Amino acid sequence: MITVGVTGGIGSGKTTVCKEWEKLGANVVYADDLAKELMVTDDRLRESLIEAFGEDTYHPDGRLNRPHLIHQAFEEGRVEELNQLVHPAVARKFVEISNEAKQAGEEMVVEEAALLLNNGRPENLDLVVIVRSDREDRLERVSKRDSVSKKKVMDRDENQPDFNKLTHLADYTIENNGTLEDLRKKSIQLYHKIIQEYGGEKNSGVF
Repeated sequence: MITVGVTGGIGSGKTTVCKEWEKLGANVVYADDLAKELMVTDDRLRESLIEAFGEDTYHPDGRLNRPHLIHQAFEEGRVEELNQLVHPAVARKFVEISNEAKQAGEEMVVEEAALLLNNGRPENLDLVVIVRSDREDRLERVSKRDSVSKKKVMDRDENQPDFNKLTHLADYTIENNGTLEDLRKKSIQLYHKIIQEYGGEKNSGVF
């Protein structure tokens, strides 16, 4: 079994790549979705969040108080503090999912995460793929998708890495500056290339 990390800036198309891979049989873990789940279900993480951000982090019925946490993280400048608590929990769970997938005989497990390379290349991944797209295209896509202003998208983008400076950490780079169909075709090509070539020498490349 092979473990692959897929990353890229907001609106780069990394989720589209992963959705195509899911159709082909990959087990994809979306880090943002997993983080939201763990902030409610992981007792260890819950305790850490309450200690850091206060009792208001959760509603009395146990639900995550997202407005409070978003305010603390983004308006109080504590994004990195939040990441330092959540990311280790996500990493632990991904290892658990990967082990279960290996035992089940699955051929590929994927972690889709915008902040995958924040602390260098993760040691638990066999391959890393970066999806890149021109910034203006990314801002336009997300603005339309989320019905928000480009300014808000820019603010979110500024909290993410500059992936043009991280390509040395990736085995493959997918350039997404064409149509959606172009991206889907590149995604399918790369999936089959990885499945076919893994086990031999890994050749880096741009798609």
